[in-house]
Amino acid sequence: MNESKTPEQRADGFLHRRVAVNGDVTLHVVEARPAVMNDAVPLVIFIHGFPEFWWSWRHQLRAFAGAGFWAIAPDMRGYNESDKPDGVEAYHVERLADDVAGLIRALGRTTAIVVGHDWGAVVAWTLAQNSPEVVSRLAILNVPHPLQMIRGLKTIKQLKKSWYMFFFQLPFGLPERALEAANYAALRWAFAADGFPTSEIEPYVDAMRQPGAVTGAMNYYRAALRRGALGRSPRTKRIDCPVLVIWGDQDRHLGKELATPPARFVPHARVEHIPEATHWVQNSAPERVNELLVAFAREPQREQQ
Repeated sequence: MNESKTPEQRADGFLHRRVAVNGDVTLHVVEARPAVMNDAVPLVIFIHGFPEFWWSWRHQLRAFAGAGFWAIAPDMRGYNESDKPDGVEAYHVERLADDVAGLIRALGRTTAIVVGHDWGAVVAWTLAQNSPEVVSRLAILNVPHPLQMIRGLKTIKQLKKSWYMFFFQLPFGLPERALEAANYAALRWAFAADGFPTSEIEPYVDAMRQPGAVTGAMNYYRAALRRGALGRSPRTKRIDCPVLVIWGDQDRHLGKELATPPARFVPHARVEHIPEATHWVQNSAPERVNELLVAFAREPQREQQ
């Protein structure tokens, strides 16, 4: 599909197009629009995680369009139909956050409500720290604040949960071959273990079949851990916009004790736990997540201090 400012309606009911951002990459973008569309309609950007793509936000795209918002979910760089730059350096978190800031500008807006899950939440935290002017409100799903994640990784409990992050560092394409083996059996198991039916797993497998997608997805982890090992982790900055953290407590990958961000750096945060939900909270409890997110998006904007 060529880069286009005119969205293409597909059989899934959503509008699709490709958007060039920052002169660096072109992202495949999916959107849902409200019945009345104009410049006053608030923009909401949904950022997916690993090993997902835009489709993981389908429930939220529909709910937000129905509630009067312009809802956008890109395939992040390295995933599905978006560009997949070569090299680990192309996947540093600042570049990922710049992609989202560039997307907001390319859509003709100066600010957006930003919602991130998993690696998308890591990107969202970074965007709110480095480009606060583009984030009016921030919602985080099942990923800790960066400082909480660092603290968590100093415990045996969380290290055991995060073993795959270190496995992805192995050379010679071994992690890629492991994920692709037996028709993506490991990927299928990861979703099935949390209750996904087969029909909902297949789209994720199909997205990972895109040439370069497995390596692109793993490069997120490679870029992050290699920088951390060299002591070059990004500096933590205060986030002053309103923040909502939604946490599925049945997360097998991240402990719920990591959910609350440090008040010193995120002074205007609220945490909502969903006891029965898994790590894939927007899919395992979509109605409750939509209720929380839409209510948060509609809250009156307060003056930042």
